[in-house]
Order: sequence, then C-alpha cells, then structure tokens
Amino acid sequence: MVSEKPPGTKPNIRQVAAAAGVSHMTVSRVLNDHPNIKDSTRRKVLRVIEELNYRPNGAARALATQRSQRIGVMIESAREFGPLYTLRAVEDAARAAGFGVTSVPLAEHGAFAARDAMDYLVSQGVDAVCVIAPRSSSLAALRQVSVDVPMLVVKSSGDPHYLTVGVDQQLGAELVVDHVAGLGHRDVLHLAGPLDWLDARARERAFHARSRQWGLKERPIVVGDWSADFGYDFVKSMKRKPDYTAIFAANDAMAMGLLHGFAEWGVEVPAQMSVVGFDDVPLSRHAIPPLTTVRQDFDVVGLKVVEVLTAAVRGGEVPARTTVGVEVVVRESSAPVGGVAL
Repeated sequence: MVSEKPPGTKPNIRQVAAAAGVSHMTVSRVLNDHPNIKDSTRRKVLRVIEELNYRPNGAARALATQRSQRIGVMIESAREFGPLYTLRAVEDAARAAGFGVTSVPLAEHGAFAARDAMDYLVSQGVDAVCVIAPRSSSLAALRQVSVDVPMLVVKSSGDPHYLTVGVDQQLGAELVVDHVAGLGHRDVLHLAGPLDWLDARARERAFHARSRQWGLKERPIVVGDWSADFGYDFVKSMKRKPDYTAIFAANDAMAMGLLHGFAEWGVEVPAQMSVVGFDDVPLSRHAIPPLTTVRQDFDVVGLKVVEVLTAAVRGGEVPARTTVGVEVVVRESSAPVGGVAL
C-alpha cells in the first residue's frame, strides 16, 4: 500500500521512487519509455504513479530529454469539417501521449506564408510538425521549406518528402460506387469538391475508375465548393428533372444541400433519387431522410499521427505511409432504382 501524501501537496519523482522501491532514474526512464526496463518494474512504477496521481513536471522533463514534448501543427481551411476534426483528434491524441500542441493557420499566399508558419513553430521549440494542408498548391509551397524535426502530412497517398497518415479516400469512393451499383443504379452523377483539394481529387478519380469497372454511364462531374448552399443551388438551377438516378456528393454538406433542394422540388429521396455523401458528420444521421455516407474515423487519424511522430522523435522506426480505413454507413437516402430505402 502506498502511503498517502500530506493534503495539498503534489508528489515528486523521488516520492514515487521511494514508494516503488526503485531509483528516481528508473522512474524517469519509465516516464520516457526507455526500452531497457523490466516489464515487472515498469508495471510497478506505473501503478505507483497512478496511486499517487503523480504528474511529471513538463519543464523538468524537457530539460532532461532536450525535448519540448510539443507537436506543431500547420493547418489550412480550419473551418471545413475534415481539417477541423483532424486537428481536434491530433490534439486529443497528443494530450493522451503527454504532448502539447501548438497550431498555426496556413495562409493562402504561397511559400512565404508556409515559411512564416514554419518559422513560428520552430521558434516554439516543437519536436515534430504535422501539416493539415488539404490543397495540392499548399503542399507545393511547403516543399520549399525545410525543417530539422520529423514532419508529417495528413493525406491519403504516400509522399517522397514527408511521412504521411491519411484516410483511404480511394477506398471510400469505391465503396460508394459498389453500394449504388449494387442497388441497380447505372447512371450516377458525382458532385465533386474543389479539385485542388487532395481528397476531392482522390475521390473523383476513384469514382470514375470504379464506375468504369461497373459499366456505369459516363457523364461529366460537377465541381462544387464543399458547401450545403452549393448542393441546394445546384438542384434549384436544374431546368428539368435529371436522367441519372443517384448522386454521390464528395461531402455531407453538399449532400444535405441536395436533399433540401430535392425536397422543395418534389423529387422524392430515395424513391426517385438516391443521395450518398462522404464524412459522416454528426448531422448526417438527422437529415431528412437520414444520409447514407462514408465514415472517416478522425480519432484514429489523430492517434496514428501522434504515434508516428512521437516514435520518430524518439528515433524509432516509423512507416513512411499509414492508411486509415473507411466504411459506408447505409441510411435511408439510398435505395434500389425506383424502390424504397433498405
């Protein structure tokens, strides 16, 4: 049994060491994931840390390890669902791993903006950098900036310059095509996101490739701007009811705009038109009808980002590319051609 500490005092590392019957250096090695510690000793020290509610002094740890225990995040388009939820997931995972996060917005002004953002993070002494820059033009600017700490970009494809972690966008689009084609649809429109966005481009390419495999009718895509207003305005601008029987929208916001527009026009979803989105935003299950969509697990993305970067900081082996899977969440907005929701 660990002795109780006096009320109002915080335990220190030497008290933890005394209670565990080890040296304070052993406690320090356990806290810093040193490999040369017996499992039984590690478990004993961690149990005492939990019982004493010991919290390491961040400044002391930084001095001892010559690390700040901080990850820098450069983020673009933080108002959009994907980048925002990715940042939150990285912050949560970093906190659980004992790291802080310093984030800085990436402005849309090319290499100088990227260099300014990187200079700021370096001035904060970050141990690693995560880049949430979803546009290809932003990555092009970042490639002109170098940094002496591990750097990771959140994107689905690999990259010769950076570590990457990302959702399997190609698989997500393929699963959508498999879903609607399996329901009998042979004429499907793709409402894409802005094609400078890496995710939008990956979804668009995978949609066309899978559609050809199914023998679906080829038709030009419509390029949107991610907003629900765009989906709504697209429907309202139609001169006549469309020939296609399903729409794959590249995100849930545009899909819900489509639902609104079709409801006003009198096109029944899903009896006359199936609609599928991408993201599984919290509101998608409350759309009318509830939206079939692709679920991205941003919590897993954040966890993998932090796992890769913290391992790289410690000098461990890390994968150059990490891919997170997806799944189609089938709800009432998709159904067989001329049928009812499954």
